Amino acid sequence: MRLADAVLAWFSNDLAIDLGTANTLVYLKGKGIVINEPSVVAIEKKSNKVLAVGAEAKRMLGRTPGNIVATRPMKDGVIADFEIAEKMLKHFITKAHNRSTFVRPRIVISVPSRITQVEQRAVRDSAELAGAREVYLIEQPIAAAIGAGLPIAEPAGNMVVDIGGGTTDVAVISLAGIVYSQSVKVAGDKMDEAILSYIKRKYNLYIGELVSEQIKFEIGSAYPLEERKTFVIKGRDLITGLPKTLVMDDNEVREALAEPISAIVNAIKVTLENTPPELAGDIIDRGIVLTGGGSLLRGMDIRLREETNLPIILVENPLTTVVLGTGKVLDELDLLSKVTIN
Repeated sequence: MRLADAVLAWFSNDLAIDLGTANTLVYLKGKGIVINEPSVVAIEKKSNKVLAVGAEAKRMLGRTPGNIVATRPMKDGVIADFEIAEKMLKHFITKAHNRSTFVRPRIVISVPSRITQVEQRAVRDSAELAGAREVYLIEQPIAAAIGAGLPIAEPAGNMVVDIGGGTTDVAVISLAGIVYSQSVKVAGDKMDEAILSYIKRKYNLYIGELVSEQIKFEIGSAYPLEERKTFVIKGRDLITGLPKTLVMDDNEVREALAEPISAIVNAIKVTLENTPPELAGDIIDRGIVLTGGGSLLRGMDIRLREETNLPIILVENPLTTVVLGTGKVLDELDLLSKVTIN
């Protein structure tokens, strides 16, 4: 192999990672997205051995015997369990490189805006211990804006709302930097928790988090639906302790989701209030770009349009925008130097 080819092969191992609370996506330079799996790890307690990672581990949530624990190492957009996060990253990095453990790639990881120095260190350290040669961090709203194809380097205002699993990041971007941002720990997970709590409070019925998430996907909405939707829920009656079934409709789910959705709306309004007038004018013309898995909640774009009186542009593939933007940075080294967190 010629030296130039060897160098090219070395750099083609580079990865971009959207390390999300709900899902982790990995982009391999030159190939695109190679991994899109839940951020869940199943561990055997005594030996501390990893039994499953991703989709296989998620199916175990709430269904494991006493000697196995299925856990999510990410909470509210940051690492909650350092050791398990490192194991999960190592698994995904190796899988992205076809099980090769000799590769030491450069990795760009997207993180929530307003992440603390301690949280940044935890992400960097876990990636380095998992096998990264160099680690760069990029804020999720910037990555989302790049992935959505926004002209972030221009001296003009672009506003992005990224509703993920653990956090909602709202940011106004100009000249490849964040002018003002809000990061709230309210997103998809808090919506699931709100549904679970509502059913527990109203019906004395205990359901698992996978069922709660399913209810959100099937009949959840941020704005009244044209047709009534219902869902059959199976859980455990908290009074009798016996299995029980009930039917829930979309009105009730909307009532359950009222608080987390209001928190997201409030973060957007606070950001708009703190945006310089020149950039606010640009946002009136360009609208707000909406992305992230939480943006797929039915009627979310309509609700935000009503609350802000601004155009809302829902990106084509909200679940992959952040990782695609992070991956794009791998190809443009001058852009990488502008947007990485020091």
